[in-house]
Amino acid sequence: MINRRKNIDLILLIIWMAFIFIMSNQPANISDSQSGGVIKLLAMIGIDMNNMFGQLANFIVRKCAHFTEYMILALLVFNVLKSHFNIKQVIILTIICIFFYACSDEIHQLFVPGREGAFRDVLIDTCGGTLLTLIQLIKVKMLNRYRNIN
Repeated sequence: MINRRKNIDLILLIIWMAFIFIMSNQPANISDSQSGGVIKLLAMIGIDMNNMFGQLANFIVRKCAHFTEYMILALLVFNVLKSHFNIKQVIILTIICIFFYACSDEIHQLFVPGREGAFRDVLIDTCGGTLLTLIQLIKVKMLNRYRNIN
């Protein structure tokens, strides 16, 4: 059962990395239209990004997407690494993996029509991954404390 879980974690990680690659491989016009779709969806539920932020709305949605994509990536990397390393190593390796995947993602975007690689996005991605990693660390510490009490 444990080996099956490890395999599932690894498969989910690979699928998510492929998803990020595919999203980054889309030309700027497609990426912009997807962001526009999210803005329209938010407007339907009463959150008018265009009214609140004007032309920045598209930028904000795209950067939030970066942050969220890499939070999910960090969770998946964390889950793969936790069965092989101690918690301190898992934290460090997860953040390193997120940073280098974000760098490779931005380099990849240099070759996609209308897209650009930006170190700002590497930082946003790494912050998303780091936040999730810290949340996981807090969760592990709380679980360990709870187990020690019982």
